[in-house]
Amino acid sequence: MKNRRLWIFIGIVLVILILNHIYGWSDWLRDTDNLSFLTDMVQDHLMAAILIYISATVVGSVVLAVPGVTFAIIAGLVFGPVLGTFCCVLAATLGAMAAFIAGRFFLKDSIKPAIEKNALLRKWLFDETGRNEMFVLMITRLVPVFPYNLQNFAYGVTDISFAAYSIGSFIFMIPGTAMYTVGFAGLADSEHRVLYIGIAVLLAAAVFGVAAWLRKRYITEEPSESLSQEEDR
Repeated sequence: MKNRRLWIFIGIVLVILILNHIYGWSDWLRDTDNLSFLTDMVQDHLMAAILIYISATVVGSVVLAVPGVTFAIIAGLVFGPVLGTFCCVLAATLGAMAAFIAGRFFLKDSIKPAIEKNALLRKWLFDETGRNEMFVLMITRLVPVFPYNLQNFAYGVTDISFAAYSIGSFIFMIPGTAMYTVGFAGLADSEHRVLYIGIAVLLAAAVFGVAAWLRKRYITEEPSESLSQEEDR
């Protein structure tokens, strides 16, 4: 059967969506009150709390498509600015790696040929020299071109190596994650509230500033120029 892996992937997604609709797993994870027990575990069972948080984040972001900001908020409130940022970025990276593997196994053979027909996508996503890979990864982690959860599966279709994708994702997710974890850690820590929120504001200004510049320079202008060149040919 042609594209069998693609149809299996679609079937798995449909089953998960139906079960999630019936049992409301994603709604439970979105409600931060339901994970308040982690706060009680931090003092006496820190490693157990971290493992539970990472597991919930990986499952919630990859399987249930819960927005990553939910888990960044939880990390800041429960673990504080530094440990919270590390735990959230680590969990998000593990989830991204799992989705990447799934995308490469289920989608690459069927989706890649269709994507390569687009000259612009072929240039950026399937550059044989490999020079564009990390740059595109940086842009898509900072600029919300399309939903973050979908990015992880989509990268499995490209030719980027698993190692480069994993390391790049971890690094490029730090600024945006820290913006939320540090800010919400400030809400939970009255003693350092002004400091943490101030740092979060500076991080937000830097992240959105760089994202706006990248969007204007490479997402808005570049495609127009490239398409014009294709038409001239």
